[in-house]
Amino acid sequence: MPSDRIPALMNVIVTDSSEQAFSRAAWMIAHEVRSHASPVLGLATGRTMESIYELLVQQHETAALDFSGVTSFNLDEYVGLPATDPNSYRYYMQKHLFAHVNVPPAQIHVPNGVAPDLDAECAQYEAAIRASGGIGLQLLGIGETGHIGFNEPPSAFDSRTRVVHLDDVTRRQNSGMFGNDPSRVPERALTMGVGTILEARKLLLVAVGEGKASIINTALNGPISEDVSATAIRLHGDCTVILDEAAAALWKRTAQ
Repeated sequence: MPSDRIPALMNVIVTDSSEQAFSRAAWMIAHEVRSHASPVLGLATGRTMESIYELLVQQHETAALDFSGVTSFNLDEYVGLPATDPNSYRYYMQKHLFAHVNVPPAQIHVPNGVAPDLDAECAQYEAAIRASGGIGLQLLGIGETGHIGFNEPPSAFDSRTRVVHLDDVTRRQNSGMFGNDPSRVPERALTMGVGTILEARKLLLVAVGEGKASIINTALNGPISEDVSATAIRLHGDCTVILDEAAAALWKRTAQ
């Protein structure tokens, strides 16, 4: 069993503000894009990511950040929501990033939540990641259940892209986009597996706000466990975690 200590190669950055956290994350992604002729990015959704994507759009518009060589793979999508649904993650990505930068449409990948055969869709998604040469940098958030992607507890650390049932906690957390009605949040989703995520060459997890402090402390200081899929990032050889002071508060107190 691997040690529960944070490995030396994990870089935890604590910034004074959420704005600084978003800026550091956007800089890392922009550096990845500029450093490779054909960068492959794993992308995430959520309020934290909106600010990061806004900064990337600004760099595209003002600093010639070129996305034409980028291939992207999103972590997850709700089952039953087409790309045209404003609550789908494909729609989210178009609104916040793809409509404003020059990623070729053929190089954009988001799981298809209305595929007639969801298991086949998951297998094809894995195949597409492999065909791209693998994800170079995977952007991650963290949910209240400790999930990365939609890898609800328990999720095997060798799990692959698959259909999952969403925890009631997650559905409540995500209900803001559904009129604050958790019953309207789809019960199932497609998600990259923990094993899929861990195969990315670099991981970048971003969390801000005091609401994330408890789960960040669990993810970074608690036992490495399939009951908290985010603890798996401590098994990765090149992982950066960017936090603001509020999100880092309990972790810093426990680590002292």
